[in-house]
Amino acid sequence: MRGLIWLVAAAFFMQTLDSTIVNTAVPSIAQALAVPPISLKTALTSYVLTLAICIPASAWLSDRFGTRRVFAASVLIFTLGSLACGVSQSLPQLVAARVLQGIGGALLMPIGRYVLVRAFGPKDFVAAMSTAGIPGLLGPVVGPLLGGVLAQYASWRLIFLVNVPVGIVGLWLNRRYMPDFRGERRPFDWAGFALFALASGLLLIAAESAGDGDYRNAAIVAVVGVACGYAYWRYGQHARHPVVDLTLFKVRSLAIAVGGGMCTRLGTAGLSFILMLFLQVGCGWTPTAAGMMIVPQAVAMVLMKFLIDRILKRYGYRHTLFVNTAIATALLACFAWFDATTPWWQIAALMFAYGFVMSLQYTAMNTLAFVDLPPERAAQASSVTSAVQYLVISFGIALSSWLLAVFLGDHHHDPAAYVRGFRAAVLVMAAFSLVAVYVFTRLRHDRPLRRPISTPETAA
Repeated sequence: MRGLIWLVAAAFFMQTLDSTIVNTAVPSIAQALAVPPISLKTALTSYVLTLAICIPASAWLSDRFGTRRVFAASVLIFTLGSLACGVSQSLPQLVAARVLQGIGGALLMPIGRYVLVRAFGPKDFVAAMSTAGIPGLLGPVVGPLLGGVLAQYASWRLIFLVNVPVGIVGLWLNRRYMPDFRGERRPFDWAGFALFALASGLLLIAAESAGDGDYRNAAIVAVVGVACGYAYWRYGQHARHPVVDLTLFKVRSLAIAVGGGMCTRLGTAGLSFILMLFLQVGCGWTPTAAGMMIVPQAVAMVLMKFLIDRILKRYGYRHTLFVNTAIATALLACFAWFDATTPWWQIAALMFAYGFVMSLQYTAMNTLAFVDLPPERAAQASSVTSAVQYLVISFGIALSSWLLAVFLGDHHHDPAAYVRGFRAAVLVMAAFSLVAVYVFTRLRHDRPLRRPISTPETAA
């Protein structure tokens, strides 16, 4: 069983590492591919959007083909996608390779959780999941620093190629230790999946087009995307086996958790991306120095994990989320004080405080979604909330990059413009986060934490 835990841990580490390692290398990649740094947003959003679209299919795939085959396929696809990223010669090639990575990465975490539940049972699952989740928590700590070091002292291509040997080891571990669990075979909701994917993809394309200043096409694509979303909303209410079960949103606590999480992540998801541009392009920092500034945030998020259970048990979700969201919004707005002369220790201190608060925020939002659900619907809820979470993260990155582009105007090569644009963008982003404060007041009463916090999903 120890080999199975290490296999799932390696998968979690690859997935979380790749979600953070790219941010610090954005200016270096942009220079190598001869594109403006802000154009690299597409390489970030395409990966996260693919995660959102493909995650709902993970349960059906594992039930139909077995966990051993599907997990091996996901590791292989992720590894091949990483290799393709490492040899990309243009931005379109990099985006296509990131999509391939996302297809593989979307299956790693949900199948890993499912296998541990089946292999260890309810009694030992928490201990197994906690052990497997440790590398997942280390990914956000190691990723930004490793990305900066590789971009500065070696090559940005190694940021992606480092996944190749890990993937090869993962395939070997999968062959030896992965059990072949299967579930009830049921038809796949192809029509619902197509509508959900179209709606998600078209809306992100519209956001990307708006960020490039093509507002006419953005409006047309957005209308079509909204129409597809509405079509799925109507279809999903009557589908027998929906890929995204909309009836879950009739549970008030889940609906508020998702709604508040959407507002929060729209305001916060793109901070790391534009912060790296601010520090490297606006302030002239090296990739390594910029990557170091993400480390205090990640360390604080890990440290807060030891306090979250006690805070939620003492104050409940309503009070905790109301107060903590207000604090998070205020800290996000504080980033607008930074300029090219701000000492590094002030930035590091704010990043630490911000990480401390956001760790509580993410965990509270994600666990709130499950407090009123029966255990038999937890798997469906995990798939739905994960898909929505990654979908909104992709829109959050698109929003922050669009705001920065608007405030930059035609001054893409002016470092001072990046400083001004960053300061203005974070204030607007904080306004989106502020809406979540109101959303969480819609909880009817405070309720204590019922289930232990043990999954790496609670960190994002």
